[in-house]
Amino acid sequence: MDSSCRGTALPFRFHSFVSLFQVLLIIQAAVAQTSNDELRQRHAEGYCAMYDICGARSDGKVVNCASGSPAVKPDELLSSKIQSLCPTITGNVCCTEAQFDTLRSQVQQAIPFLVGCPACLRNFLNLFCELSCSPNQSLFINVTSVSQVQNNMTVDGIDFYVTDDFGEGLYESCKDVKFGTMNTRALEFIGAGAQNFEGWFAFIGRQAPNNMPGSPYAIRFLPTVPESSGMRPMNVSTYSCGDVSLGCSCGDCPSSPVCSNTAISTSNNGAKCSVRIGSLKTRKRSRSFRMNPFLDTADGGQSHSLNRQKAENLPMQRLEDANQSSTVVRLSVVQEYMSNFYRKYGLWVARHPTLVLSLSVGMVLLLCSGLVRFKVETRPEKLWVGPGSKAAEEKRFFDSNLAPFYRIEQLILATIPNPLDGKSPSIVTEENIKLLFEIQEKIDGIRGNYSGSMISLTDICMKPMGEDCATQSVIQYFKMDPSYDADNRLEQVNYCFQHYTSAESCMSAFKAPVDPSTVLGGFSGSNYTEASAFIVTYPVNNALDKEGNETQKAVAWEKAFVQLAKDELLPMVQSKNLTFSFSSESSIEEELKRESTADAITILISYLVMFAYISVALGDTPRLSSFYISSKVLLGLSGVVLVMLSVLGSVGFFSAVGVKSTLIIMEVIPFLVLAVGVDNMCILVHAVKRQPLDLPLEGRISNALVEVGPSITLASLSEVFVFAVGSFIPMPACRVFSMFAALAVLFDFLLQVTAFVSLIVFDFLRAEDGRVDCFPCIKASSAYAESEKGIGGRKPGLLARYMKEVHAPILGLWGVKILVVSTFVAFSLASIALSTRIEPGLEQKIVLPKDSYLQGYFNNVSKYLRIGPPVYFVVKNYNYSSESIDTNKLCSISQCNSDSLLNEISRASLTPESSYIAKPAASWLDDFLVWLSPEAFGCCRKFTNGSYCPPDDQPPCCSANDSTCGLSEVCKDCTTCFLHSDLHNDRPSTAQFREKLPWFLDALPSADCSKAGHGAYTSSVELQGYENGIIKASSFRTYHTPLNKQIDYVNSMRAARQFASRVSDSLKMEIFPYSVFYMFFEQYLDIWKTALINLAMAIAIIMLVLAMILVDLMGVMAILGIQLNAVSVVNLVMSVGIAVEFCVHITHAFSVSSGNRDERVKEALGTMGASVFSGITLTKLVGVLVLRFSKTEVFVVYYFQMYLALVLLGFLHGLVFLPVVLSMFGPPSRCIQVEKQGERPPVSSQP
Repeated sequence: MDSSCRGTALPFRFHSFVSLFQVLLIIQAAVAQTSNDELRQRHAEGYCAMYDICGARSDGKVVNCASGSPAVKPDELLSSKIQSLCPTITGNVCCTEAQFDTLRSQVQQAIPFLVGCPACLRNFLNLFCELSCSPNQSLFINVTSVSQVQNNMTVDGIDFYVTDDFGEGLYESCKDVKFGTMNTRALEFIGAGAQNFEGWFAFIGRQAPNNMPGSPYAIRFLPTVPESSGMRPMNVSTYSCGDVSLGCSCGDCPSSPVCSNTAISTSNNGAKCSVRIGSLKTRKRSRSFRMNPFLDTADGGQSHSLNRQKAENLPMQRLEDANQSSTVVRLSVVQEYMSNFYRKYGLWVARHPTLVLSLSVGMVLLLCSGLVRFKVETRPEKLWVGPGSKAAEEKRFFDSNLAPFYRIEQLILATIPNPLDGKSPSIVTEENIKLLFEIQEKIDGIRGNYSGSMISLTDICMKPMGEDCATQSVIQYFKMDPSYDADNRLEQVNYCFQHYTSAESCMSAFKAPVDPSTVLGGFSGSNYTEASAFIVTYPVNNALDKEGNETQKAVAWEKAFVQLAKDELLPMVQSKNLTFSFSSESSIEEELKRESTADAITILISYLVMFAYISVALGDTPRLSSFYISSKVLLGLSGVVLVMLSVLGSVGFFSAVGVKSTLIIMEVIPFLVLAVGVDNMCILVHAVKRQPLDLPLEGRISNALVEVGPSITLASLSEVFVFAVGSFIPMPACRVFSMFAALAVLFDFLLQVTAFVSLIVFDFLRAEDGRVDCFPCIKASSAYAESEKGIGGRKPGLLARYMKEVHAPILGLWGVKILVVSTFVAFSLASIALSTRIEPGLEQKIVLPKDSYLQGYFNNVSKYLRIGPPVYFVVKNYNYSSESIDTNKLCSISQCNSDSLLNEISRASLTPESSYIAKPAASWLDDFLVWLSPEAFGCCRKFTNGSYCPPDDQPPCCSANDSTCGLSEVCKDCTTCFLHSDLHNDRPSTAQFREKLPWFLDALPSADCSKAGHGAYTSSVELQGYENGIIKASSFRTYHTPLNKQIDYVNSMRAARQFASRVSDSLKMEIFPYSVFYMFFEQYLDIWKTALINLAMAIAIIMLVLAMILVDLMGVMAILGIQLNAVSVVNLVMSVGIAVEFCVHITHAFSVSSGNRDERVKEALGTMGASVFSGITLTKLVGVLVLRFSKTEVFVVYYFQMYLALVLLGFLHGLVFLPVVLSMFGPPSRCIQVEKQGERPPVSSQP
């Protein structure tokens, strides 16, 4: 989008401006020409070449008389007038009062463009003053051809001799002067973008046909005069833009010595070297940008799913015989307390299973009652931006004091690349322009239904001038009218690509220039005819109240817009062999809602796979004769129900206290908690099954809880802890997710040790009574119970034997140990290096369904757009009173500080690769000061009664129906608002500023005064309360360079904030940058800090192996290209808790085993290796693998890839690297030999 989309409506007739400057000595059109000999010119001092006005051409342009008469002494009044505009003209003159009035009325149109640089303006005026009124005019002007009009000889062509020194001085003083409203050079408007003074003179001197803008006669600028002619070139002294007496701003004159003393600031202070964990600091200009608050980014439907690991603890050594020596384990105080608690608790639960089950389930159901207040948060700004966010506060300030950023509806049409060379043909053809008109006709016909009212585009679109929509499209060069120049469309657009700023015929329907770079894509430099894409943008009014009528009307129209694009526009465009993509402001949110159901089947299958695994894992080895009794399907199903209750209890609790849920919670947390619950269920059931059947069931339950209860408790609490750490993340979606997940895991643990233990009691009673699983009312034979009497002496399984007899011995070899340690250390070091390549951000395409129409749109945005997002530098509490110096701290025209805000922005735009600022800023303050300047004759004017008088080309001075406007009776007595004597150093007083600012903001721009502020700056100044001398909020608009990758958005925001902070400190004013995407990308400024703080808190209690798993996981992220964002940070934090499971059980088994280190490793792998592999690795693996088939890439990238890497890394570190490290550096055993004197107790007292 260009500045016009932000309310800039400047109906400049730029080409005609310059043409009028060329018509300063004018004569009536005639039919006959005479030769130069017939002119009888006299080239001598004190003689004129042209004098007086002899009439007007048929198109109304007045023309001068060809006359070689002597210069005339003017009367005192005329002399005073001439001196005020042309101080180099003294004594006699070669212009009448009518000629001078014509000169003054025309140059006043150029003054607003150049007044910011007095040296340029003075040189520019001198050129036309010498041409029009110099008493020695004949010395440097030679009339080469004449025409006869009404018997008068009128000028038809002249040679104007001007030295190269003057031409070069004029051009050098003006070449960098900016026209603030359009963020571009003034020469683009009054010189057709000339690159040297020859080009500028050639533009000025072109003769125009009737009724066309341009000069009525040809002016040939020549540097040398003919020999023996008696002439000499005009060579009035020029002023340098660096001249102190006529000083220009730094933005208009970078070569000024005042400006050269101010060093260009960079984002780094000094030349110090810094190392930052994050993306590598590379410089790359991105090529495209989509200006949409969705942004880039910021999406409300991210998902967080994590598989948690649990495993069985080492079975404690049971006492053998009273008279035999045995090994026992020294217990810590905590472990001994927990063992005693679980011993008593297990006995009580086994004796009262119904009571425990009823109480535990009843409590959870009570918490679920909070679901009556259940609400889901879907607004992206509420999901991804914290309430204390600096960017959010700045956005609220901007929206409430200036204006909310507009909504964007956009279409992109592009040609298909040639399959042979891969190049895309140009889209600028007659047929494709006709297609744009057909599309526009359908867009105009859209009607959205809002509460029975039919909403059209004209009802909601942004109208800078209050009439026409500010649509950005190539067909604006035809005023959006299909009949406009219909026979020559291709020639018209090609002409407008080069003259969009100067030709009135190229002005848009909303009376503003349309920059080709905003409506075309796929071109390089300014080769617009090579463009391979049309970009059509519809800015729509936005509102602060997202639920209000205005917003809902826009949403209703946007739904109809998207439907039309899918049903009609897409096939229409594709039939022309073009590609088509589209988006509306509400598209992101609507597609994210659809995403929530897109993977329902995938998630359901994942749940079913895990449920099937539970049923198999909890039961015994399948035997056809007793499978229907030994299976644990009903127990597994009951366990799944408990997991769901824990999730519902968590959601119910937070709903009751007013915390809104998210779609992520409902999709991911059940999967996460189910994965965690599976481990606990397996551990508890297997622990009970390991107990000897000769013990009563209550003894087996008690022993099992003593054996695994402490480890389950500590592991679950560690997982609750790492989830709770995630609640410190400021992003609401991730914080809420972590809170819900932490409470759900806690409830799941409590239900596992209460309700599920009760269910185990019921299930074992069922099996021992020979009742069929799932149908406990049916009783089978008692053969099963009899066959299981010897369960305590069962042989180890195949996996356990492999771990003890194959895996452990191989790892015990010293060569293998050295190889394992070297490999894992090398991979960890490589991962540390790779982790610096992780880029912050979350690609928009990843969070959307793969079949979303926005996928193609984002690809085209990245490929074709050539404009960056607007950025506003907002100034708070600007003191405009005459006693304050704030004005000079901000402005960039004459007498402003060299280090002012606008001058600093201009300097920053010279280094866009580091500042990410593409252009100098459009300044309402500069334009306002110029607007009320006495030199701007046609701008700030007043009637005799003191009220505002508009320019002569606006009503009531000029009727809207008049084709030409002159001095009218209505406005003939209008005078400028101020004389120079009324101002102090060209600055208004406090009262003058206060009175005229509303005039400026209400004034319509036109040819006679292009600096008027309506449209361009309507929403740039907050007038509420400004009467006290303080403007609460005002903004200065510029643009970022094109941003494509996520890292570009982050770096541009960082650079803008650093720039604003430095300037604020320097000027002692409060200034901040604002762009629509800042709110969503602020999280990434400190994402590394957030990640490291949270990870440091989570790993404070762990050592080498867990840190290596974490570092290696980050290395894998870099290899897979996974970005660092809130989703991956939460995953990394939770991976610490999961990594604990892979290490703690092997380490614990090693610590309670006896023998040397190698023997203890072998024993630990033999007893716990199989449990870690089957109970933890496989549990997570079966659930994670299903996510590979998700339709949403965010599941594939952040859950399948990341979790699969975590499971595999945890397995390798826990079962390969950790055993090797323990065999080499492991701690001594905690086992001691004791002599037992008593009988073996019926229930083990050892943990």
